[in-house]
Amino acid sequence: MNAMTPPAAFKPDTKLQPLKRDWPTALKALRKLLGDKDDTVQVFEIMRALNGRATRDGYDKLLGTLGGGRMAYERRELSAVLMDREALAKYPAGSLAAHYLAFTAKGQIDAQGLADVSRQVERDSGVDLAHPYAWFGRRTRDVHDFWHILTGYDLTGLGEACLVAFSYAQTRAMGWAVIATGAALRGVRNPSAPYARAIWEGYQRGKSAKWLLAEDYEAMLGEQLEPLRARLGLTPPVLFDSIPVEIRNNGLPKD
Repeated sequence: MNAMTPPAAFKPDTKLQPLKRDWPTALKALRKLLGDKDDTVQVFEIMRALNGRATRDGYDKLLGTLGGGRMAYERRELSAVLMDREALAKYPAGSLAAHYLAFTAKGQIDAQGLADVSRQVERDSGVDLAHPYAWFGRRTRDVHDFWHILTGYDLTGLGEACLVAFSYAQTRAMGWAVIATGAALRGVRNPSAPYARAIWEGYQRGKSAKWLLAEDYEAMLGEQLEPLRARLGLTPPVLFDSIPVEIRNNGLPKD
């Protein structure tokens, strides 16, 4: 498979139906997620239950951006690009590609793993359809680790919560809002560090930054990280950085 071909698991083309919001399923998944930040399945359960028209609206917005029409026409699959680590290793030190390789190696994660989890949850909702909206949904999923790197949020519980708040500001997907709110409410219960304020800062950073879903990520791979952040309007995560790494998981206490 290359970046221009769809995954082998693509289903025959069918009409995508609007998804009604399912709050009981979302809240049940949220409780599980707040008890185990690594339970990625619950993230996709929440997003599937609550996102409604967010993917469609995002795709329509993409068509109105400079370069968005071309990317939508080409419908390149980012997961294929991200899994070619040999090609990514050819980019210079300090580039987005180099940071991506280091970030995923340290976290022992990859794009294929995220895609597999999404298919486990969304197998009946069209994630692998040969359809523009489904393609945009996959693209939104596949840029998640890029957003970790661009925003400076790590893989700790707090880092994920801050990125979730950032993602809501960028996508207006209700699932992200619910996860961020749940994490912030738990953070308030621990006054030892500004956990909830750091999550709110993530939302504010998402609002002030450029719309990252309109960016050409393949073209960005060779850009140096710091100038790239400046170009995208990504200010430093001051409150998040003020919290020592060793206590960033303490802000989301389990029940």
